[in-house]
Amino acid sequence: MASRRRAIQSRRWSSVSSASSESSDELFVEARSSPLREGEEGEEEEAAPPAEGRWARMLPELLGEIVKRVEAGGEKWPLRKDVVSCACVCRRWREITRGIVRSPLESGRITFPASLKQPGPRDSPIQCFIKRNKKNSTFYLYLGLTQTFMDKGKFLLAARRFRNGAHTEYIISLDADDLSQGSKAYMGKLRSDFLGTKFTIYDSRPPYDGAKAASSRASRRFASKQISPQVSSSNFEVGQVSYKFNLLKSRGPRRMHCTLQCPSTQEIAEDDSMKSKGQNPGGSVVLRNKAPRWHEHLQCWCLNFHGRVTVASVKNFQLVAITDPSQPWGIGDGDTVLLQFGKVGDDVFTMDYRQPLSAFQAFAICLTSFGTKFACE
Repeated sequence: MASRRRAIQSRRWSSVSSASSESSDELFVEARSSPLREGEEGEEEEAAPPAEGRWARMLPELLGEIVKRVEAGGEKWPLRKDVVSCACVCRRWREITRGIVRSPLESGRITFPASLKQPGPRDSPIQCFIKRNKKNSTFYLYLGLTQTFMDKGKFLLAARRFRNGAHTEYIISLDADDLSQGSKAYMGKLRSDFLGTKFTIYDSRPPYDGAKAASSRASRRFASKQISPQVSSSNFEVGQVSYKFNLLKSRGPRRMHCTLQCPSTQEIAEDDSMKSKGQNPGGSVVLRNKAPRWHEHLQCWCLNFHGRVTVASVKNFQLVAITDPSQPWGIGDGDTVLLQFGKVGDDVFTMDYRQPLSAFQAFAICLTSFGTKFACE
């Protein structure tokens, strides 16, 4: 029996050494994971499902090392697409890749679509820009790859403005060509009141297990006959943005007030465990626009955008957290800019955000700035 087992092992090693068209590491993995033939004795190795292919049978340690090197070598797009390609090989590769690639909060990089709804870094903002198409009322969010405003960027999100009765809605999608509420790429929406001074942000996914979907007819995504089992059929309110009325028409910029559901730094790590218990892992953060100063020489209101905004516009703004020592984020100093938005061209605007905001939330807030607001200006 022992001699038969050694003979079987010898045949395996000989097949590894004789092959020349493939690498030895790959063949070694394939030889170890292949089961014994029927009638042969010995301890069988568990074979991977046939649908996964031989790439899924790679040793976890070797696979993890490969993904780590690919991730380390792709600091920015387009090199970063190699990390996404690794996650697309099969389910096993996807799980290992997701375990290695860090969130924007830790790495300052956006990799997967899930990153768009995760908080940005704390120390330095993620720099993006928005392109507007006035002809079809569409807005495109790109990740900035360089410091120049001529950068083509990496596409992240798209939004289109619709008129829904007396209200205006912005549908936000991962697909620039499919901006419908019934799409699988649907991420959420923004809805305004009649005057365009109060907005509600809706997420397509519940922010936590047990969250209640908005019950009004206007907040429903689409008719029941259009619902797909793979797509959430509800909208969940995650924030509000309001502009203060300027009844006296006094000189000055728009005044904004935002209330958002955002997880704290500690709660992000505990998110999964709290979701399993049906608890709300997040809290709320209150933001307001940073007050500008009046420049006597230029005779205008000024804010320091540190070179990221080059064109004066009533749409430009900077948001800071209202000072509150009880906030778990530790950012309510009233001075740290969490989101800034400003014009750099006829239809190009920069958008820089950081913790606790996500790219989705920041994009939704910036969309509220478009459009004329007679009651506020």
